[in-house]
Amino acid sequence: MRVLLVHPSPLMYSELYLRLEPLGLERVAAAIRAAGHEVRLLDLQIFSHTDYWRELETFAPQAVGFSVNYLANVPEVVDLAKETKAKRREAFVFVGGHSASFVAAEFLEHAEGAIDCIVRGEGEVIAPRVLEAIGDPKLDTLPGVVTPTGAGPSPTLLDNLDLHLPARDLGRKRHKYFIGVLDPCASVEFTRGCPWDCSFCSAWTFYGRSYRKGTPEAAGEDLARIREPNVFIVDDVAFIHAEHGDAIANEIERRRIRKQYYLETRCDVLIKNRELFARWKRLGLFYMFLGIEALDEDALKAHRKRVTLNENLRALEIARSLGLTVAINIIADPSWDEARFAAVRDWALTVPEVVHLTVATPYPGTELWLTESRQLTSRDYRLFDVQHAVLPTKLPLKRFYELLVNTQSVLNRKHLGWGALKLYGGQLGLQHRAAVRRPPQAGPLRDEATPPAPG
Repeated sequence: MRVLLVHPSPLMYSELYLRLEPLGLERVAAAIRAAGHEVRLLDLQIFSHTDYWRELETFAPQAVGFSVNYLANVPEVVDLAKETKAKRREAFVFVGGHSASFVAAEFLEHAEGAIDCIVRGEGEVIAPRVLEAIGDPKLDTLPGVVTPTGAGPSPTLLDNLDLHLPARDLGRKRHKYFIGVLDPCASVEFTRGCPWDCSFCSAWTFYGRSYRKGTPEAAGEDLARIREPNVFIVDDVAFIHAEHGDAIANEIERRRIRKQYYLETRCDVLIKNRELFARWKRLGLFYMFLGIEALDEDALKAHRKRVTLNENLRALEIARSLGLTVAINIIADPSWDEARFAAVRDWALTVPEVVHLTVATPYPGTELWLTESRQLTSRDYRLFDVQHAVLPTKLPLKRFYELLVNTQSVLNRKHLGWGALKLYGGQLGLQHRAAVRRPPQAGPLRDEATPPAPG
């Protein structure tokens, strides 16, 4: 069977600072190909809709699969699915990915018959079985599968992460993937899942609180196959277990792999495994993202970070001592007033780290969705991008955006310089104006729609 797998377009302004290879889709592609199908992959972060329609005509796929990891991509995929069915009625259209897993019923409702099924959970196991079951009325009995006529049992987790290493050979124009100054940059996965349960995150609910590790040998093999000089380690929390990180480091040394690395981890993990991160610095670790999230104990408790402010500050000191470039995130809560914006701005200007603000967003699948969804001011998925406020703000909305944009602009100027700010800050200004106007409520999540039940 000819199968076309599609990654949607980039989120608003995200391509200014990153464009990551679709690692999950490449792993699903590997699993489908191993089942005997002919597979192509098209990444709309790089290619256009015109390229997609050309691929649809020339490749004539019998099945088209879309990956939806971000809510803001839902409208685009719904539109593409409808047009795909209009052009190729016989094609089987299915959708998977992190965000799609939590809004499966609504996805199908708004696709109005253009999507044959949603695949919840991890795709490597179930995608080949879905293709095998096309035309079978028992399709909706498969684990994780949701169709307009029914839903199967809970998704099945991949029990061996060494299976189905990414089919990177299917990617085109790989030189266009980057993150920050690591350009070009590939991606790699060592572990999957997260044992913590932060209230704003859906990783732990998506993976059912599981935490799995690939073998160091498979990690070394995958890294050795990567041609790019830079690698983004996509693990939700890198190097939770020091012995696993050390074993992978042994493989890197044995194979004499020379790369620069970017990873994300927690402050308490960095403190506990300081020597491991020092070793990885010697192996090429260049950039680290730390989810600080808040600058006060009450907010950290509300986020259920299970870490103290002092621990966060200590982790920053350790990262500095290791000579790492560090980026941190602060969650801008809709309850912030002018004093809180000023306090965050003043603190951020005193530290050497790159500081970025994201707006607290109750994504389906998170605890915030359960506690805050009744207060949503919009259910248009285009605004669920951590750049817009979808909960009531204490300040007038226009003033909240003004402070958000101005604060981030000051921080951007600190790190990027005037030349970059001319581009990035200008885009933020456009974003602010667009956000204040707000698009009409015509996206897949309407105001009157029933909120989806988390996974």
